[in-house]
Amino acid sequence: MRVSRTPQPTAVAPSELVHGAAWLDEIAGPEGPSRFRVNSVHFAPGARTAWHRHLFGQVLHVTEGAGLVQCRDGEVHTLRAGDSVRIAPGEWHWHGASPTTFMTHLAIQEAAEDGTEAERGPHVTEAEYLAGPSAH
Repeated sequence: MRVSRTPQPTAVAPSELVHGAAWLDEIAGPEGPSRFRVNSVHFAPGARTAWHRHLFGQVLHVTEGAGLVQCRDGEVHTLRAGDSVRIAPGEWHWHGASPTTFMTHLAIQEAAEDGTEAERGPHVTEAEYLAGPSAH
């Protein structure tokens, strides 16, 4: 067993991966042979990921605030603290905060053998983002 008491510094999410302001805190990173990763991601209002997909899928668990998630050709769904969503392997999707509320979620995924966590696509357009449920 290994207990970690010294957290990694909070990192600013790079603009090629996220539209708007977002921060990442690594909770669990792999030390071979494990490729399991967990990050806490904190999105400012209106911030969201680019379209992306994970080879082995992804689980998101919202810990605070309200956010949005959408899979390609699907509806935009509102997420609130306590909600979890499972995204299938290889499924294109995006997720982020609502337009008016911060949102923090745990992002849980397995990296590929080369360490890659996701394949990135284009940024989510304003039209795609604002096409969500009127309740957000």
